[in-house]
Amino acid sequence: MKAATMRSLICACALWCCACMAIGQRADPASDAPEARTPPTTPLYEPASYDDALARWRGADDVNAWIGARFQYDMVRALRLSETQRARHGRLPIHAPDAFFAAPKGVCVDLSRFAVETLRRIDPASRPSYLMIEFAPAPIQGQVLRRHWVARFERDGQLFFFADSKRPGHIAGPYADNAAYIKDYAAYRGRDIVAFRDMDSTERKTRTLAARQPREDRR
Repeated sequence: MKAATMRSLICACALWCCACMAIGQRADPASDAPEARTPPTTPLYEPASYDDALARWRGADDVNAWIGARFQYDMVRALRLSETQRARHGRLPIHAPDAFFAAPKGVCVDLSRFAVETLRRIDPASRPSYLMIEFAPAPIQGQVLRRHWVARFERDGQLFFFADSKRPGHIAGPYADNAAYIKDYAAYRGRDIVAFRDMDSTERKTRTLAARQPREDRR
């Protein structure tokens, strides 16, 4: 067999294997914790402080690279922020970006706050905001977990989503709108999404929706 033909066969087999892995990739629906780390395409810069990061980072790629390398999921905090615990004991404060930088351990809402508020300071033209996702309620370790937060930004007229505690270091996109992302994300997570909403802040109160099909709440 000629060398060129052999190389072609090897490449074809490699692409087939990658396709099979992509098709079979599914997240554990019972957790918001990371499945695996996504190697960032942007070199990681290690700032000495949060102020140093604000001075040196230029955009979402820099923030994403740091998240991929440093974020740690806090399962204990996740359970304390569950619907069940909040109903019993009230809300917990969300980590401020500078505190999160010093100790990058938390849950989805801590991570998305860090990403959105940092990006608003270093690249406001990307129009960073939150996307709040509401899953169908699911009990995890006796607690009900329903809401999930990711960060969103714009680039070249398209939408990108990142700072996801499930896959730190991953930037999803481009997408034309939120609904296209939600369709892909629901398939990846293996959970029904009943609603989603753009949010300017994590502090606004949101109401529970009972729609069976994912829809965007514009209120």
